[in-house]
Amino acid sequence: MRSSIATVCISGSLGDKLTAIADAGFDGYELFELDLVTSRLSPEEVVSRSADLGLSIDLYQPFRDFEGVTSDTLALNLRRAEHKFALMNRLGIDTMLLCSNVGTATLPGDAVAIDQLGALAALAETNGVRIAYEALAWGKFVSTYDHAWDLVKQVDHPALGVCLDSFHILSRGSDLETIATIPGEKIFFCQLADAPLMNLDVLSWSRHYRLFPGEGSWDLADFVARIVHAGYQGPLSLEVFNDVFRQGDPWVTARDARRSLVVLEDAARAARLPAPAVVVSGAAPAPALLTGLPAVDASRGFSFIELQPGAGTAVDVALTQLGFTPRGRHQRKNAELWSQNEVHVIVNHDLAGVQPRVAALGFEVTDVQRASARAVALRSHLLPRDRATDEDVLDGILAPDGTEVYFSERDGEAPSWLGEFGPADPAEAPASAALPPTGITHVDHVALVQPWQRADEAVLFYQSILGLVVSDGLDLAGEAGLVRSRSLVTADRGIRLALNVTPLQPGATDVYPNHVALHTDDLVATVTALRARGARLLPIPQNYYDDLDARLDLGSEVITTLRAHEILFDRDERGDFLHVYTMPVGQFFCEIVQRTGDYDGYGAANAPVRLAAQRAEERQHHTD
Repeated sequence: MRSSIATVCISGSLGDKLTAIADAGFDGYELFELDLVTSRLSPEEVVSRSADLGLSIDLYQPFRDFEGVTSDTLALNLRRAEHKFALMNRLGIDTMLLCSNVGTATLPGDAVAIDQLGALAALAETNGVRIAYEALAWGKFVSTYDHAWDLVKQVDHPALGVCLDSFHILSRGSDLETIATIPGEKIFFCQLADAPLMNLDVLSWSRHYRLFPGEGSWDLADFVARIVHAGYQGPLSLEVFNDVFRQGDPWVTARDARRSLVVLEDAARAARLPAPAVVVSGAAPAPALLTGLPAVDASRGFSFIELQPGAGTAVDVALTQLGFTPRGRHQRKNAELWSQNEVHVIVNHDLAGVQPRVAALGFEVTDVQRASARAVALRSHLLPRDRATDEDVLDGILAPDGTEVYFSERDGEAPSWLGEFGPADPAEAPASAALPPTGITHVDHVALVQPWQRADEAVLFYQSILGLVVSDGLDLAGEAGLVRSRSLVTADRGIRLALNVTPLQPGATDVYPNHVALHTDDLVATVTALRARGARLLPIPQNYYDDLDARLDLGSEVITTLRAHEILFDRDERGDFLHVYTMPVGQFFCEIVQRTGDYDGYGAANAPVRLAAQRAEERQHHTD
């Protein structure tokens, strides 16, 4: 279906907004009145600029506080409307959004509203335009979409229809069955926004916390599918009021918005609806209008972790202490492969930068070409890659936080790109190679720190590109403030990602670096092996173990073992979780974890302990 977005969704001048909207791939836009009023572009220049950019102007909005008023106020409102209709004619816009009255309505009763809406519809028809009537969730007399539709139906005028806005409908928990009773031609416009579930008045909720589809908690796929099945064939348009989006880069916000709409359309196409309670005569369902996406299967998990080594040998030392062994150098590039069981780490010396960091994540997919096609359809651009003809196809894209994301396939039992490395020179094997292995088996999860202004975009990016399922968010308490965390997983947990938003402090990423969690089947044995290799683990306060003993009846022997090895412990009804942390190496650190039973979390109860311990080490480092 055609895509549209309200100019109020993004920051910048009207000219900047239009350029960003066009660059993101939208077909058209809703012109928010204040954006035009404050612009130096004349209506004719707006039309010309839109045509040059290939954009249609789909809606003029908003027209407020019209119905339910005295006769004197009605006369003034009709005069105001006639001026706006003349402006719409200059702009070539045929539909205006009318919001249900919030501020000036004084005369209750549907009869008054019907008469006054009828007068507006007649005036609109004279001026060659239409009115899309929308029930605001906080409207004085009309606050639900079924009430708005009942008024429109009784007015029975060709120039008056409804606008169905997901926020105003879903925030009130309205029954969606009524949508099936509205003829498609009377749904003049569809506005979409997601939102987190919040215990907040709907006006504040609406004005500050709307999100793009897929970034919140609502089932917008079901909502869109119902509207399309009712016969609506207009644009799917985004109307999102969000303080962060309206302060961010308009090009980034517009691209994120377009991605959300592509994902939503794909999900709506796949949505299965119950049979409608009432079938409207002549309303032919049109699911073919909705466009699908190439599928992707990333269930095999992480293919590799790529590190920027920075200056010195700290990364090599850390990998050796973790039990990794050098597998070989790349046949053309200045990169080394370190492996342990199913964990492969590429140390890329071609990456410039003083601080070691996680530079890229590789994900194993069934079909690289299909995964890449999905990413491109979702408004990502493939990264240029220096590749010889005999080397593996590793298509990559850039995540919102700058991490590179690559897709790879498997050649039998091994990743197909492994052949580009090695073999390792036995003479270069570290002395630690003779030490016992540490028992690390695979990557359990990766936690990435997100800039606060890109956090919602990052959730949508990983969710849509890899088909991950998003969990509810957690607020984790730390000395520097709350860390907001959301996890994303595949159904089989082959991939687990945690996206963390840190407190708004200068240098926050120094305190909260990214981390890679590695799995072992016996954490006590692994910790013993790590220490034998010289690894220093994050010290845990002894008070933690006293509290743990009080909270959980683990027995003195278990508590003594955990205390001796500085192991953190968590338990739920499904199983146990044991974990330790290495000391940071530049901008990343490692976590070693052991899961028992069906434990599915990340030890969130222990996060304040870990954060405080890292802060204490940071302070000690600066003191030394």
